[in-house]
Amino acid sequence: MSALSLVVRDSNTMLRRNLLHARRYPSLTLNLLLTPVMMLLLFVYIFGDVMSAGIGDGGADRSEYIAYIVPGILLMTIGSTVIGAAVSVSTDMSEGIIARFRTMAIHRGSVLIGHVIGSVLQVLISLILVGAVAAAIGFRSTDATALEWLAAFGLLALFALALTWIAVGMGLASPNAEAASNMAMPLILLPLISSAFIPADTMPGWFQPIAEYQPFTPAIETLRGLLLGTEIGHNGWLAIAWCVGLSALGYFWSKSLFERDPK
Repeated sequence: MSALSLVVRDSNTMLRRNLLHARRYPSLTLNLLLTPVMMLLLFVYIFGDVMSAGIGDGGADRSEYIAYIVPGILLMTIGSTVIGAAVSVSTDMSEGIIARFRTMAIHRGSVLIGHVIGSVLQVLISLILVGAVAAAIGFRSTDATALEWLAAFGLLALFALALTWIAVGMGLASPNAEAASNMAMPLILLPLISSAFIPADTMPGWFQPIAEYQPFTPAIETLRGLLLGTEIGHNGWLAIAWCVGLSALGYFWSKSLFERDPK
């Protein structure tokens, strides 16, 4: 059997293991999924009339604000769901199962690959559920073509992959699951200081660079352009660059931490 076949076989085994864990303990995934759903309902039905004054020169209504906010909520869903990967990896490390895997005749990288693929699949399922809630409360994207929908899905999957690798690194760097959850909190907080809820140019001048030069804002604006027909501009290339850069950073960081000799 070739080396590639071994990697695929062992990674598939680890993926099944992680999916079984997620099925047996769905409370973590459910709790992480409820955060973006509650944020969506809160900002639409509680703050929607007020927040919509910040878009469309103040003439937008609640339905327009739903269209504006959904791309940001989808990106927030990714940030909240991948925290589960950090917690899962940290739990494996602290409970000793990784040390047991090191003694077995399996490809060492398959352990992390299984976590990453399992997390990305969970993220995609979460996105479908949040998207269904958004459609139920009035979100529509009638102008987007099939190619634009495909590009939007590809961007979400690529962003999920990038954040998952970062979350895996956070899990490996944390001494326990609680610390991993706390370390990964910026993945939820960053969308709150992006253009997810109001345009960046309506924020205070000193705060606008913080909102503009972070990974979530270009991805959100690109998603809006694909689904709602707004101008994408340079945001598309920035979003892809952020995804590639974060994926590479997370991968090499995780690999370095995982290959360290255990204390």
